[in-house]
Amino acid sequence: MTGIITGIGWHMVGAASAASFYAPISKVKRWTWESTWAVAGIFSWVLLPICVSAFLLPDMRSFYGSLDASVVLRTFLFGCMWGVGNVSYGLTMRYLGMSLGIGVAIGVTLVVGTLIPPLVHGQGGELVSTRGGLLTLLGVAVALCGIVIVSLAGHRKEIALGAEIREFDVKKGLMLAVMCGIFSSGMSFAMDAARPIQASAILLGVKPLYAALPSYVIIMGGGGLVNFAYCFSRLAFKKELSLRADLAMPATTLLKNGSLAATGGIMWYLQFFFYAWGAASIPASFAYVNWMLHMSGYVLFGGLVGLALGEWAGVGHKPVRLLWAGMVVIIVAANIVGLGMAS
Repeated sequence: MTGIITGIGWHMVGAASAASFYAPISKVKRWTWESTWAVAGIFSWVLLPICVSAFLLPDMRSFYGSLDASVVLRTFLFGCMWGVGNVSYGLTMRYLGMSLGIGVAIGVTLVVGTLIPPLVHGQGGELVSTRGGLLTLLGVAVALCGIVIVSLAGHRKEIALGAEIREFDVKKGLMLAVMCGIFSSGMSFAMDAARPIQASAILLGVKPLYAALPSYVIIMGGGGLVNFAYCFSRLAFKKELSLRADLAMPATTLLKNGSLAATGGIMWYLQFFFYAWGAASIPASFAYVNWMLHMSGYVLFGGLVGLALGEWAGVGHKPVRLLWAGMVVIIVAANIVGLGMAS
């Protein structure tokens, strides 16, 4: 039971980092979003995964060269799948608004990313026939309720603050949100596909707590490729965007913006660094709950970070109370899942 509590705790640390990473990025001034996102991505998807793996592995080249090509390809393609979901976030929010867009997308990715892997591995029967499986399903359902409540609170906040969604389109927005949620689940699928890579790392003497980290070079390489292609294609072909203009800023601006973007990228990577720690502490038979814990924790800490940054100031008591209610429901969901693993 202690290991389960520890695992949930590390997942919450990772989720807190995920919920906070955009705070420094939002402070970048006079750069296009594409340039900022690309600089952050250099740290989160390239430098940190490679540097951490270089530290953990005695010989990186021989390690990756010895891996089964089909495992590497599958892991990489699922990483690319996540990348598509990541870049479609913006369109989702464009047509549904921030709160509803993120709420629907995260709800979909939580369900798909949590339930598909055990079904693929033939664990569907355990989900519906064992006490642990039934409690897990209940926890997922309760977490979804919490996400709905938090999203509704966010929508009321937007209304209270007079936020206007100029291109609001429920039909198009919901379609994009569902697509975004499904593709974002690629990260969960990639981590599941990377299990043989983790096993290879352990055989080389890497501690189980860190065994998932070498696979991030491949997973985030796939996601990063899609994100970089999106950012640089927009910078190249959109007349109103210019990488050259961004790089022509004064040295102090470049240093400040680069530092803020890098900080955001490092925090983004840390969410999955601690995700690996959490997953290593969860029983292998319940590996599929890792994604549910991470995504529900992301919503939970997203609400807390918003409160801490004063984003809910002036919206009135009802939306804030609704937000707190949703966060409490998510905490209850995590406890239900914990009981399911302990049973």
